[in-house]
Amino acid sequence: MPPPRWFGGPGREQALIELDGVHVRHRSRSGGVFHRERVHALTDANLTVRQGEVLGVVGESGCGKSTLAKVLVGLQKPTAGTVNFHGHDLWSMPVARRRREFGAEVGVIFQDPATALNPRLTVGRILRDPLDVHQRGTPKQRGERVEELLDLVGLPDHVIGALSGQLSGGQRQRVAIARALALGPKLVVADEPTSALDVSVRAQVLNLLVDLRETLNLGMVFISHDIQTVRYLADRIAVIYLGRVVEEGPTADVVGETAHPYTEALFSATPSLLDKTERIVLTGTVPSATSPPSGCPFRTRCGRADDACAAAFPAESARDGHRWHCIHPVPARSAS
Repeated sequence: MPPPRWFGGPGREQALIELDGVHVRHRSRSGGVFHRERVHALTDANLTVRQGEVLGVVGESGCGKSTLAKVLVGLQKPTAGTVNFHGHDLWSMPVARRRREFGAEVGVIFQDPATALNPRLTVGRILRDPLDVHQRGTPKQRGERVEELLDLVGLPDHVIGALSGQLSGGQRQRVAIARALALGPKLVVADEPTSALDVSVRAQVLNLLVDLRETLNLGMVFISHDIQTVRYLADRIAVIYLGRVVEEGPTADVVGETAHPYTEALFSATPSLLDKTERIVLTGTVPSATSPPSGCPFRTRCGRADDACAAAFPAESARDGHRWHCIHPVPARSAS
């Protein structure tokens, strides 16, 4: 019997997951039983995640980042649009196939490891559970796999019998990362995995994710509100505002030739030692997700907005894989 296949092979350009016109709308809790308002959590999202690359997703709190994460890991069925997994519609798959194939190839790292790990289980039990559920290998191979996972994320063997509450925040997040890798996924979705950690250990966890991506040829979606952190980690960046992807492209293009005014404001809010940026203070009304403004959702806070911005959501503009939705983009640096 051949040993179990834990990790995917080469294939950096292969599309793992594609979102095509995905909408997610919820019913709000306000407004009474019969007149509840709709929350537009995600609107017409189009994204592709390829094996071996890191897609960074940035935006303010409440913009739809976590909803996007749930869609990518199969926890949220879109209201409209399709999620294609290896070219097949995820939600048209039989449940058993979706659980067996998609569930094994996509891992997730949650924001707070203190609540993401069962405090009553030992580290060894936490890491072994996915292997038992999916019946990977023999019992002996599963035990060896747990030890391999601990070594992979830089944890000593003696933590295998510890409870999560006995570990530091950084150690707990390493356990959460190891659990996400237990089945050898091709894609890992990390939803703000360092925001609950002390500043002193954030860089260690980020460096670990970088190393794992290179070692395992992982596709990764890294979600954060800090665009400078995403800039460090990602090959491509997608910027979300009020449930819409307003700019997306290779990191060098989004950073060096920022097109959307909202992306420019995000960069100015988290200054970098590498660039001199002038602080942009956004004014105007922050729109509600239950009644988004007509046209461009950012127009109520944008200094470049005019009447044309209210007419319709801007059509996509693109240049060499860099795309954005704005009729008054930021002037190119070479032209300024």
